[in-house]
Amino acid sequence: MDYNFDEIIDRTNTNCEKYDSRKKIFGKEDLIPLWVADTDFKTPDFIVDAVKKRAAHEVYGYPIKPDSFYKSIQDWMFGQHQWNVERDWILYSPNVVVGMASSILSMTNPGDKIIVQPPVYFPFFHVVEGNGRIMTENPLKLENGRYSFDFDDLKSKIDKQTKMLLLCNPHNPGGRVWQRDELEELANICVEQGIIVISDEIHSDIILHGNKHVPFATISEKASKICITASSASKTFNIAGLSSSFIIVSDKDLRLKYNYFMQATHISSGNFFGLVATEAAFTYGADWLKQLIKYIERNYSYVEDYFKNNLPHVKPMKPDSTFLVWIDLSELNISAEAAFKKMIEAGVGLSPGYLFGTGGHTFVRLNIGCPLSVLKESLARIKVALSD
Repeated sequence: MDYNFDEIIDRTNTNCEKYDSRKKIFGKEDLIPLWVADTDFKTPDFIVDAVKKRAAHEVYGYPIKPDSFYKSIQDWMFGQHQWNVERDWILYSPNVVVGMASSILSMTNPGDKIIVQPPVYFPFFHVVEGNGRIMTENPLKLENGRYSFDFDDLKSKIDKQTKMLLLCNPHNPGGRVWQRDELEELANICVEQGIIVISDEIHSDIILHGNKHVPFATISEKASKICITASSASKTFNIAGLSSSFIIVSDKDLRLKYNYFMQATHISSGNFFGLVATEAAFTYGADWLKQLIKYIERNYSYVEDYFKNNLPHVKPMKPDSTFLVWIDLSELNISAEAAFKKMIEAGVGLSPGYLFGTGGHTFVRLNIGCPLSVLKESLARIKVALSD
């Protein structure tokens, strides 16, 4: 069937962070919010129907995870990424960040060093420092409008206290799909130094412009033994509010550590609706995803053309993946912070680049996971804000 991504869904007064937090975050409510990384598209019918069917039972006691839940993840990983995942490798987490934090707490000790590669999704900073670990920055290199790993800097930062690296794969906010040769070099360094890699692959299904996602754990057998893969159907199918994610760990010792922590904290049971939604998404969602990708690609093309024709000093970074666009404001005659405030005044709320750490201060992040009509209005407001 054809899905309608042009439909406007009113999300106000639904306890929705993106819309109902506008006053708190931006100081005004009459604003188009394009900040939080969820989309404004209706959750597909096959997920809604599955949740409704389960809700109709009217008893919502403790759940278990059926065989079909695990099989849906296995089939999806093979179908989308040609990755043969064994059932025993699949572990539960309420969301990707909880999975990352739980891995940190179960596999490292207070005072251990953990590498992050800014600019990057800012909860990476929180899960390191908020859990008593020491954050070591290995900033990405920005060359010709594209990010790349700085391997020389990485090698210089590693010492005996360095136990883990957090990888954003694909990259948020820059949208990079890391290539196999890049990941191979990263894996070789981490294997040699005995560093565990947590690979956040939550955006790995939304791959644009003919690119190909490579799961870090598939680089080599040795890489798989040091890798914790964190993912979810939440970004792809817009079900983040149902709190269902999964962790894939092939190494038995790392699995045991993770499972022991999850059992000790009693946060591994999940909820019926998140489990049902995930299974439905991965069982029936392939065609919907293809249509979503085409729509996001069209939205990005509009963004690229709009800035080129109307605000040529504003430089969007072409994403290989995600529904997020990282926009460079460094060529404007005002600071990115001032530009951000002017956009708020004009009625558009984006994510300020400084939140993403080193290298992000001249950027803003734009969420294009919305109907094209909303995106057009947003860009017109940005033009009003920045045209002088």
